[in-house]
Amino acid sequence: MTADPTGFAAPPRDLCAVVLAAGAGTRLRPLTDLAPKPLCPVDNVALLDRVLARLSAVGITEVAVNACYRAGDIAAHLADRPVRVSVEAPPALGTGGGVARLRGWIDGRDVLVCNADGYLADGEMAARSLLSGWDRRRFRLHTVHDEARGDFGAPVRTERFAGMSLMSWAQVCALPIGTSELQVPWRRAEAAGELDLVGFSGAFVDCGTPRDYLAANLHASGGTSVVGAGAMVSGRLVRSVVWPGAVVTAEETLTDTIRATTPDGEPLTVHA
Repeated sequence: MTADPTGFAAPPRDLCAVVLAAGAGTRLRPLTDLAPKPLCPVDNVALLDRVLARLSAVGITEVAVNACYRAGDIAAHLADRPVRVSVEAPPALGTGGGVARLRGWIDGRDVLVCNADGYLADGEMAARSLLSGWDRRRFRLHTVHDEARGDFGAPVRTERFAGMSLMSWAQVCALPIGTSELQVPWRRAEAAGELDLVGFSGAFVDCGTPRDYLAANLHASGGTSVVGAGAMVSGRLVRSVVWPGAVVTAEETLTDTIRATTPDGEPLTVHA
């Protein structure tokens, strides 16, 4: 089941990418009350921008992004880029439904599907590893080793899905129209012995909670606190993140904290 690809060739011309960015990020609230999770910055780069840079680095130029929660923010962020934006009316269609809705745009191509809400270190190398040697028939998933949070059965029960998968056009066509999750066909493929897992040693953080989001920032920054553009920091920061435009006064010491600013200009402090 576990693939061990060697070498890398440029992706075929008939390979496109779908970036899943529709989720509400409820576990990351109240930060996601201010911005959709894919636009939350990690070391001052939006999670969505990290994914798009990864795709560009491996030569994938045909990209669609789906959006639902705060879809206007996603669309505005991508307004000057050659990216197809697929806006879903609430509630979001799920990972499978989001891809199925783009079937007309995919139009016969195979697809690299990426989650926009996770931090992946060495993302370019991870994508290259996933693409190398794919037979363009089987589901192929990017994984990392995680003793505590494995997603699969024996003999790979300690492998955790890390936000990228490859699907053939035939598999795209088999997705039902409407709300669905990609985990359903993945599980069928796993049971049939037709699922490939490509492990990678880089760090992966799903950024689902403030604690994980902080961990992603600190990993990306090399362990130093992160200060966004236009932020005013007079106080002391210890393993903390200050969003663009936020303020830390001279009397404050922030430890393991995310500081942002509400639309009313009030400080928002999230302890992680």
